[in-house]
Amino acid sequence: MPGTRSLSMIAAFGLLALLPAGASAQSPETTFFVTSSGSGKGADLGGLEGADRLCQGLAEAAGIRGKTWRAYLSAQAIGGATGVNARDRIGRGPWQNAKGVVVAKDVADLHGPGNNLNKQTALTEKGETVNGRGDTPNEHDILTGSQPDGTTFAGGQDMTCGNWTKSGPDGAVMVGHHDRTGLDESPPAKSWNASHASRGGCSQDALKSTGGAGRLYCFAAN
Repeated sequence: MPGTRSLSMIAAFGLLALLPAGASAQSPETTFFVTSSGSGKGADLGGLEGADRLCQGLAEAAGIRGKTWRAYLSAQAIGGATGVNARDRIGRGPWQNAKGVVVAKDVADLHGPGNNLNKQTALTEKGETVNGRGDTPNEHDILTGSQPDGTTFAGGQDMTCGNWTKSGPDGAVMVGHHDRTGLDESPPAKSWNASHASRGGCSQDALKSTGGAGRLYCFAAN
């Protein structure tokens, strides 16, 4: 008779056989991902609340349940709104991807030079890699609206597309590069959260033109 270990291995192989073709095994403890899609309306996410709903919905559709998800986005003190820092929205960490790899131990680590966020680790909720520089199409621009330390921008310059409500030709949004690469070797080009501002407005086409697709970083806040 097969031993306990053999039975366990048989059961594991049986479960893997039930996965759809191309499906990826995911960690039930996923606490970080890049969205597999954006809102479809450029940087109009329905505000911070709409962005959080997008993260929550994608996580639950992927079978990641029991967590409260927050989009890594800042909001500016414009038009009577209260400024919000992305770093203050995402909990305390640690955060790990769908393969169980830790990308940051805590908020300080996430915004420090030693974080483990890169193309290989910034996976979607499905455990898939996201196209980066050199891929077709390049989609390494991830919406953040944030400065390198995770805080919001002061002053009247719109860097959040009207606090995530615009999808037209006006406005701009700060993006980061999940693959930590750019046109040169400068620190901004390698920044995961503050690489450059979008050009041409806040529409889906404008975001695509600079190497993006309206994707977000999502973190489990609990």
